[in-house]
Amino acid sequence: MRRILSVILMAMVALAALGQETTNKQDTDNKNKYEPATILDVKTHTGTQKDDSSVTKYDISLRVRDTDYVVLYTPPPGTYGAQYNEGMNLLVLVGSKTITFNDIAGISREVPILSRAPAPAPKKP
Repeated sequence: MRRILSVILMAMVALAALGQETTNKQDTDNKNKYEPATILDVKTHTGTQKDDSSVTKYDISLRVRDTDYVVLYTPPPGTYGAQYNEGMNLLVLVGSKTITFNDIAGISREVPILSRAPAPAPKKP
């Protein structure tokens, strides 16, 4: 009886190991991968007159690898403090027109990209 049970257990372990995919094509594709970013600057957004002036929006500059992005961030109602996030690091998912990140509560937020430019080369000492 023990021998049968151990054979069944080994077979289940082997099947579980074979059933797991070692590399996921989506993970190897850079388009679907979260990347580290650094917030470079936070400025109050000066938009058009047709925007709702009661909501404060921010132009947030961030660097992902060798590209600088400016995104338009509208904080959720009842929250504040976006202007104090300069220098913070976070993980972002860069899309063609938007950048997605998770806020401090773990809620996924998507913000539109206003502009993108190559990051300046680092200064040599």
